[in-house]
Amino acid sequence: MRRPTATQGQSERDPMPRSRGKGKLTSEERRSLTDLAKQYEKLLWEIKLAHRPESFWYPYGTLRNIPVLEQLLATVELDLLQLCRGSHRKIADIGAADADLAFFMEKMGFSVDVIENRLTNFNLLEGARIMKEALKSSVIIREADLDSQLPLSSEKYDAIFFLGILYHLKNPFFILEKLARMTKYCFLSTRIASQTADGRPLSAYPLAYLLDPNECNNDNTNFWIFSDQGLKRLIKRTGWSLLCYGTVGNTTNSTPADLDRDQRAFCVLRSNVLPWIMALPNPVPAGEAKGRTTISWNTADESDGMVYVSSNGGEESLFATSRQDSAVASWIHTGTNYEFRLYNSDHTELLDKVVVTKATQ
Repeated sequence: MRRPTATQGQSERDPMPRSRGKGKLTSEERRSLTDLAKQYEKLLWEIKLAHRPESFWYPYGTLRNIPVLEQLLATVELDLLQLCRGSHRKIADIGAADADLAFFMEKMGFSVDVIENRLTNFNLLEGARIMKEALKSSVIIREADLDSQLPLSSEKYDAIFFLGILYHLKNPFFILEKLARMTKYCFLSTRIASQTADGRPLSAYPLAYLLDPNECNNDNTNFWIFSDQGLKRLIKRTGWSLLCYGTVGNTTNSTPADLDRDQRAFCVLRSNVLPWIMALPNPVPAGEAKGRTTISWNTADESDGMVYVSSNGGEESLFATSRQDSAVASWIHTGTNYEFRLYNSDHTELLDKVVVTKATQ
Protein backbone atom coordinates (compact mmCIF):
# COMPACT_ATOMS: atom_id res chain seq x y z
CA MET A 1 0.00 0.00 0.00
CA ARG A 2 1.45 3.32 -1.06
CA ARG A 3 2.10 6.07 1.45
CA PRO A 4 -0.72 8.66 1.52
CA THR A 5 0.23 12.33 1.52
CA ALA A 6 -1.03 15.04 3.85
CA THR A 7 -3.54 16.12 1.21
CA GLN A 8 -4.80 12.65 0.34
CA GLY A 9 -8.50 12.21 0.85
CA GLN A 10 -10.65 9.14 1.16
CA SER A 11 -8.72 5.96 0.40
CA GLU A 12 -9.85 3.39 -2.11
CA ARG A 13 -9.51 0.85 0.67
CA ASP A 14 -11.66 3.12 2.89
CA PRO A 15 -14.88 3.92 1.02
CA MET A 16 -16.67 4.95 4.26
CA PRO A 17 -15.55 7.08 7.23
CA ARG A 18 -13.58 5.21 9.86
CA SER A 19 -14.98 4.72 13.33
CA ARG A 20 -13.11 3.23 16.20
CA GLY A 21 -13.67 2.28 19.80
CA LYS A 22 -13.35 -0.46 22.39
CA GLY A 23 -14.84 -3.86 21.85
CA LYS A 24 -14.42 -7.61 21.58
CA LEU A 25 -15.38 -10.00 18.80
CA THR A 26 -18.38 -12.03 20.03
CA SER A 27 -21.20 -14.26 18.75
CA GLU A 28 -19.61 -14.77 15.33
CA GLU A 29 -22.10 -17.36 14.22
CA ARG A 30 -25.02 -14.91 14.70
CA ARG A 31 -23.50 -11.84 13.10
CA SER A 32 -23.13 -10.76 9.49
CA LEU A 33 -19.67 -10.51 7.96
CA THR A 34 -20.06 -6.72 7.87
CA ASP A 35 -20.88 -6.58 11.58
CA LEU A 36 -17.95 -8.86 12.37
CA ALA A 37 -15.59 -6.66 10.36
CA LYS A 38 -16.75 -3.51 12.17
CA GLN A 39 -16.35 -5.18 15.55
CA TYR A 40 -12.93 -6.60 14.67
CA GLU A 41 -11.75 -3.19 13.48
CA LYS A 42 -12.46 -1.81 16.95
CA LEU A 43 -10.48 -4.63 18.52
CA LEU A 44 -7.53 -4.04 16.18
CA TRP A 45 -7.44 -0.32 17.01
CA GLU A 46 -7.40 -1.13 20.70
CA ILE A 47 -4.34 -3.31 20.15
CA LYS A 48 -2.67 -0.83 17.78
CA LEU A 49 -2.93 2.11 20.16
CA ALA A 50 -1.52 -0.01 22.98
CA HIS A 51 1.67 -0.46 20.91
CA ARG A 52 2.17 2.77 18.94
CA PRO A 53 0.54 6.24 18.67
CA GLU A 54 -2.19 6.78 16.09
CA SER A 55 0.13 8.65 13.73
CA PHE A 56 2.23 5.50 13.27
CA TRP A 57 -0.60 3.46 11.75
CA TYR A 58 -2.06 3.47 8.24
CA PRO A 59 -4.87 6.03 8.61
CA TYR A 60 -7.61 4.43 6.49
CA GLY A 61 -9.92 1.65 7.64
CA THR A 62 -9.24 -1.19 5.22
CA LEU A 63 -11.94 -3.40 6.75
CA ARG A 64 -14.51 -0.87 5.52
CA ASN A 65 -14.28 -2.59 2.14
CA ILE A 66 -16.13 -5.63 3.51
CA PRO A 67 -19.65 -4.09 3.44
CA VAL A 68 -19.03 -2.70 -0.05
CA LEU A 69 -18.00 -6.12 -1.34
CA GLU A 70 -20.86 -7.87 0.49
CA GLN A 71 -23.42 -5.51 -1.01
CA LEU A 72 -21.90 -5.94 -4.46
CA LEU A 73 -21.90 -9.74 -4.25
CA ALA A 74 -25.49 -9.75 -3.00
CA THR A 75 -26.58 -8.36 -6.37
CA VAL A 76 -25.50 -11.62 -8.01
CA GLU A 77 -26.46 -13.89 -5.07
CA LEU A 78 -22.90 -14.79 -4.13
CA ASP A 79 -21.18 -14.91 -0.75
CA LEU A 80 -17.70 -13.55 -0.09
CA LEU A 81 -16.58 -16.29 2.26
CA GLN A 82 -17.86 -19.01 -0.05
CA LEU A 83 -15.82 -17.59 -2.94
CA CYS A 84 -12.71 -17.75 -0.76
CA ARG A 85 -13.16 -21.45 0.02
CA GLY A 86 -11.46 -23.61 -2.58
CA SER A 87 -9.01 -26.41 -3.21
CA HIS A 88 -5.88 -24.39 -2.32
CA ARG A 89 -7.18 -23.42 1.13
CA LYS A 90 -5.35 -20.10 0.99
CA ILE A 91 -6.06 -16.48 0.11
CA ALA A 92 -3.85 -13.39 -0.26
CA ASP A 93 -4.09 -9.68 0.42
CA ILE A 94 -1.89 -7.62 -1.92
CA GLY A 95 -1.06 -4.10 -0.75
CA ALA A 96 -2.28 -4.86 2.74
CA ALA A 97 -1.22 -1.70 4.67
CA ASP A 98 -1.24 -2.86 8.33
CA ALA A 99 -2.83 -6.20 7.27
CA ASP A 100 -6.17 -5.61 9.03
CA LEU A 101 -8.06 -7.43 6.29
CA ALA A 102 -5.59 -10.32 6.33
CA PHE A 103 -5.93 -10.77 10.10
CA PHE A 104 -9.73 -10.57 9.85
CA MET A 105 -9.84 -13.24 7.16
CA GLU A 106 -7.58 -15.43 9.27
CA LYS A 107 -10.10 -14.97 12.08
CA MET A 108 -12.75 -16.21 9.65
CA GLY A 109 -10.80 -19.45 9.28
CA PHE A 110 -8.54 -18.87 6.26
CA SER A 111 -4.84 -19.29 5.70
CA VAL A 112 -3.66 -15.87 4.49
CA ASP A 113 -0.57 -14.42 2.82
CA VAL A 114 0.17 -10.70 2.83
CA ILE A 115 2.04 -9.54 -0.30
CA GLU A 116 3.42 -6.04 0.16
CA ASN A 117 6.24 -3.73 -0.93
CA ARG A 118 8.03 -2.69 2.26
CA LEU A 119 9.51 0.44 0.68
CA THR A 120 6.10 1.89 -0.23
CA ASN A 121 4.22 0.61 2.82
CA PHE A 122 3.03 3.39 5.16
CA ASN A 123 5.25 2.28 8.06
CA LEU A 124 7.66 0.01 6.16
CA LEU A 125 5.62 -3.05 7.19
CA GLU A 126 6.49 -2.60 10.87
CA GLY A 127 2.81 -2.19 11.68
CA ALA A 128 1.84 -5.50 10.10
CA ARG A 129 4.67 -7.27 11.90
CA ILE A 130 3.71 -5.73 15.27
CA MET A 131 0.12 -6.86 14.83
CA LYS A 132 1.14 -10.32 13.69
CA GLU A 133 3.07 -10.80 16.92
CA ALA A 134 0.40 -9.22 19.12
CA LEU A 135 -2.33 -11.41 17.63
CA LYS A 136 -0.12 -14.52 17.61
CA SER A 137 -1.11 -14.75 13.97
CA SER A 138 0.01 -17.29 11.38
CA VAL A 139 -0.43 -14.83 8.49
CA ILE A 140 2.63 -15.00 6.22
CA ILE A 141 4.13 -11.66 5.17
CA ARG A 142 5.78 -11.75 1.74
CA GLU A 143 7.70 -8.76 0.37
CA ALA A 144 7.38 -8.04 -3.36
CA ASP A 145 7.73 -5.08 -5.70
CA LEU A 146 4.94 -5.54 -8.24
CA ASP A 147 6.53 -3.09 -10.67
CA SER A 148 9.72 -5.16 -10.88
CA GLN A 149 7.85 -7.75 -13.02
CA LEU A 150 9.63 -10.49 -11.10
CA PRO A 151 7.53 -13.53 -10.21
CA LEU A 152 5.17 -12.66 -7.38
CA SER A 153 5.06 -16.13 -5.94
CA SER A 154 4.80 -19.76 -6.91
CA GLU A 155 1.76 -20.01 -4.63
CA LYS A 156 -1.77 -20.58 -5.85
CA TYR A 157 -4.68 -18.94 -4.07
CA ASP A 158 -8.43 -19.40 -3.99
CA ALA A 159 -8.96 -15.63 -3.84
CA ILE A 160 -6.84 -12.48 -3.81
CA PHE A 161 -7.80 -9.09 -2.41
CA PHE A 162 -6.29 -6.40 -4.66
CA LEU A 163 -7.81 -3.22 -3.28
CA GLY A 164 -6.50 0.24 -4.02
CA ILE A 165 -3.33 -0.89 -5.79
CA LEU A 166 -3.95 -0.97 -9.54
CA TYR A 167 -3.59 2.75 -10.23
CA HIS A 168 -0.30 2.79 -8.32
CA LEU A 169 1.30 0.36 -10.78
CA LYS A 170 3.31 1.25 -13.87
CA ASN A 171 2.17 -1.87 -15.71
CA PRO A 172 -1.34 -2.91 -14.61
CA PHE A 173 -1.78 -5.18 -17.66
CA PHE A 174 1.17 -7.31 -16.58
CA ILE A 175 0.06 -7.73 -12.98
CA LEU A 176 -3.55 -8.63 -13.83
CA GLU A 177 -2.32 -11.28 -16.28
CA LYS A 178 -0.05 -12.64 -13.57
CA LEU A 179 -2.83 -12.76 -10.99
CA ALA A 180 -5.13 -14.62 -13.39
CA ARG A 181 -2.65 -17.52 -13.21
CA MET A 182 -2.43 -17.39 -9.42
CA THR A 183 -6.03 -17.28 -8.24
CA LYS A 184 -9.57 -18.18 -9.25
CA TYR A 185 -11.18 -15.05 -7.80
CA CYS A 186 -9.96 -11.49 -7.37
CA PHE A 187 -11.59 -8.68 -5.39
CA LEU A 188 -10.33 -5.52 -7.10
CA SER A 189 -10.88 -1.82 -6.56
CA THR A 190 -9.29 1.19 -8.20
CA ARG A 191 -9.93 4.84 -8.96
CA ILE A 192 -11.72 5.61 -12.24
CA ALA A 193 -12.85 8.82 -13.95
CA SER A 194 -15.80 9.80 -16.15
CA GLN A 195 -14.24 12.97 -17.59
CA THR A 196 -11.07 15.04 -17.69
CA ALA A 197 -10.61 18.07 -15.44
CA ASP A 198 -11.77 20.35 -18.29
CA GLY A 199 -14.91 18.28 -18.94
CA ARG A 200 -13.93 16.05 -21.85
CA PRO A 201 -15.84 12.75 -21.61
CA LEU A 202 -14.03 9.49 -20.82
CA SER A 203 -16.72 7.04 -19.67
CA ALA A 204 -17.81 5.70 -23.04
CA TYR A 205 -14.30 4.99 -24.29
CA PRO A 206 -11.79 2.27 -23.25
CA LEU A 207 -9.15 4.74 -22.06
CA ALA A 208 -6.49 5.18 -19.39
CA TYR A 209 -5.33 8.60 -18.19
CA LEU A 210 -1.62 8.88 -17.27
CA LEU A 211 -1.19 11.22 -14.32
CA ASP A 212 1.53 13.83 -14.00
CA PRO A 213 3.82 12.98 -11.02
CA ASN A 214 2.18 15.49 -8.65
CA GLU A 215 -1.26 15.75 -10.24
CA CYS A 216 -3.18 13.42 -7.91
CA ASN A 217 -2.74 13.91 -4.16
CA ASN A 218 0.79 15.20 -4.78
CA ASP A 219 1.76 11.52 -4.93
CA ASN A 220 4.14 10.42 -7.68
CA THR A 221 3.23 6.76 -7.18
CA ASN A 222 -0.14 7.38 -8.85
CA PHE A 223 -0.04 6.40 -12.52
CA TRP A 224 -3.07 5.15 -14.47
CA ILE A 225 -6.68 6.25 -13.94
CA PHE A 226 -8.98 4.20 -16.17
CA SER A 227 -12.34 5.10 -17.58
CA ASP A 228 -15.22 2.76 -16.77
CA GLN A 229 -14.92 1.06 -20.16
CA GLY A 230 -11.13 1.13 -20.02
CA LEU A 231 -11.08 -0.84 -16.78
CA LYS A 232 -13.61 -3.36 -18.09
CA ARG A 233 -11.61 -3.92 -21.27
CA LEU A 234 -8.40 -4.32 -19.27
CA ILE A 235 -10.10 -6.97 -17.15
CA LYS A 236 -11.28 -8.85 -20.25
CA ARG A 237 -7.91 -8.64 -22.05
CA THR A 238 -5.95 -9.95 -19.05
CA GLY A 239 -7.84 -13.23 -18.66
CA TRP A 240 -10.78 -12.47 -16.38
CA SER A 241 -14.57 -12.59 -16.38
CA LEU A 242 -16.38 -9.81 -14.53
CA LEU A 243 -18.85 -11.35 -12.06
CA CYS A 244 -20.07 -8.04 -10.64
CA TYR A 245 -19.13 -4.38 -10.80
CA GLY A 246 -20.10 -1.26 -8.87
CA THR A 247 -18.85 2.22 -8.07
CA VAL A 248 -18.78 4.49 -5.02
CA GLY A 249 -17.93 8.16 -4.55
CA ASN A 250 -18.60 10.77 -7.23
CA THR A 251 -20.53 8.81 -9.84
CA THR A 252 -21.65 11.78 -11.96
CA ASN A 253 -18.62 13.87 -12.99
CA SER A 254 -15.52 12.19 -11.54
CA THR A 255 -12.06 13.24 -12.73
CA PRO A 256 -8.62 11.61 -12.52
CA ALA A 257 -7.16 13.87 -9.82
CA ASP A 258 -9.65 16.19 -8.06
CA LEU A 259 -10.12 15.27 -4.40
CA ASP A 260 -13.84 16.09 -4.42
CA ARG A 261 -14.50 14.24 -7.70
CA ASP A 262 -13.12 10.84 -6.74
CA GLN A 263 -14.85 7.69 -8.01
CA ARG A 264 -13.88 4.12 -7.16
CA ALA A 265 -14.81 0.94 -8.98
CA PHE A 266 -15.20 -2.34 -7.08
CA CYS A 267 -15.10 -5.57 -9.07
CA VAL A 268 -15.29 -9.29 -8.39
CA LEU A 269 -13.35 -11.19 -11.05
CA ARG A 270 -13.09 -14.86 -12.00
CA SER A 271 -10.05 -16.17 -13.83
CA ASN A 272 -10.54 -17.65 -17.29
CA VAL A 273 -7.05 -19.15 -17.18
CA LEU A 274 -7.55 -21.55 -14.25
CA PRO A 275 -10.13 -24.35 -13.92
CA TRP A 276 -13.15 -23.35 -11.87
CA ILE A 277 -16.49 -24.50 -10.54
CA MET A 278 -19.08 -22.23 -8.97
CA ALA A 279 -22.68 -22.25 -7.74
CA LEU A 280 -25.25 -19.52 -8.25
CA PRO A 281 -26.94 -18.66 -5.98
CA ASN A 282 -24.76 -19.62 -3.05
CA PRO A 283 -25.97 -19.79 -0.35
CA VAL A 284 -29.32 -20.95 -1.70
CA PRO A 285 -32.14 -18.72 -0.34
CA ALA A 286 -34.08 -20.01 2.65
CA GLY A 287 -37.48 -21.62 2.18
CA GLU A 288 -39.48 -24.74 2.94
CA ALA A 289 -39.13 -26.34 -0.49
CA LYS A 290 -35.96 -27.95 -1.75
CA GLY A 291 -33.53 -25.28 -2.85
CA ARG A 292 -32.08 -24.92 -6.33
CA THR A 293 -28.70 -23.72 -7.50
CA THR A 294 -26.93 -23.80 -10.85
CA ILE A 295 -23.51 -25.42 -10.90
CA SER A 296 -21.20 -24.09 -13.63
CA TRP A 297 -17.67 -25.22 -14.42
CA ASN A 298 -14.81 -25.00 -16.89
CA THR A 299 -11.59 -27.03 -17.04
CA ALA A 300 -9.89 -24.01 -18.73
CA ASP A 301 -8.39 -26.21 -21.44
CA GLU A 302 -9.57 -28.71 -24.05
CA SER A 303 -9.75 -31.66 -21.67
CA ASP A 304 -12.98 -33.13 -20.35
CA GLY A 305 -13.96 -32.79 -16.72
CA MET A 306 -16.02 -34.73 -14.20
CA VAL A 307 -18.16 -33.12 -11.49
CA TYR A 308 -18.86 -35.09 -8.32
CA VAL A 309 -20.88 -34.09 -5.27
CA SER A 310 -20.54 -35.10 -1.63
CA SER A 311 -23.04 -34.35 1.15
CA ASN A 312 -21.67 -33.59 4.63
CA GLY A 313 -18.37 -35.25 3.82
CA GLY A 314 -19.95 -38.49 2.65
CA GLU A 315 -19.29 -40.62 -0.41
CA GLU A 316 -19.00 -38.88 -3.77
CA SER A 317 -21.54 -39.39 -6.55
CA LEU A 318 -21.21 -38.31 -10.18
CA PHE A 319 -23.11 -35.12 -10.97
CA ALA A 320 -22.08 -34.30 -14.55
CA THR A 321 -19.34 -34.72 -17.16
CA SER A 322 -18.05 -32.24 -19.75
CA ARG A 323 -15.28 -29.71 -20.26
CA GLN A 324 -17.54 -26.69 -19.75
CA ASP A 325 -21.22 -26.61 -18.87
CA SER A 326 -23.80 -25.86 -16.22
CA ALA A 327 -26.47 -27.98 -14.53
CA VAL A 328 -29.14 -27.38 -11.90
CA ALA A 329 -28.98 -29.06 -8.48
CA SER A 330 -32.62 -28.98 -7.33
CA TRP A 331 -32.31 -30.85 -4.03
CA ILE A 332 -30.47 -28.47 -1.69
CA HIS A 333 -31.64 -28.88 1.92
CA THR A 334 -31.06 -26.66 4.94
CA GLY A 335 -28.44 -28.03 7.31
CA THR A 336 -26.50 -29.96 4.66
CA ASN A 337 -23.16 -28.97 3.13
CA TYR A 338 -22.86 -30.02 -0.52
CA GLU A 339 -19.32 -30.05 -1.89
CA PHE A 340 -19.19 -30.07 -5.69
CA ARG A 341 -15.77 -31.15 -6.98
CA LEU A 342 -14.38 -30.68 -10.48
CA TYR A 343 -11.90 -33.40 -11.50
CA ASN A 344 -9.93 -34.21 -14.62
CA SER A 345 -11.36 -36.78 -17.02
CA ASP A 346 -10.08 -39.84 -15.16
CA HIS A 347 -11.03 -38.62 -11.67
CA THR A 348 -7.42 -38.51 -10.45
CA GLU A 349 -6.83 -34.77 -10.01
CA LEU A 350 -9.02 -32.32 -8.12
CA LEU A 351 -9.17 -29.15 -10.22
CA ASP A 352 -11.48 -27.06 -8.06
CA LYS A 353 -14.40 -27.33 -5.66
CA VAL A 354 -17.24 -25.30 -4.21
CA VAL A 355 -19.33 -25.82 -1.06
CA VAL A 356 -23.05 -25.07 -1.36
CA THR A 357 -25.33 -24.40 1.61
CA LYS A 358 -28.90 -23.24 2.09
CA ALA A 359 -29.65 -20.20 4.22
CA THR A 360 -31.71 -20.77 7.35
CA GLN A 361 -33.55 -17.44 7.24
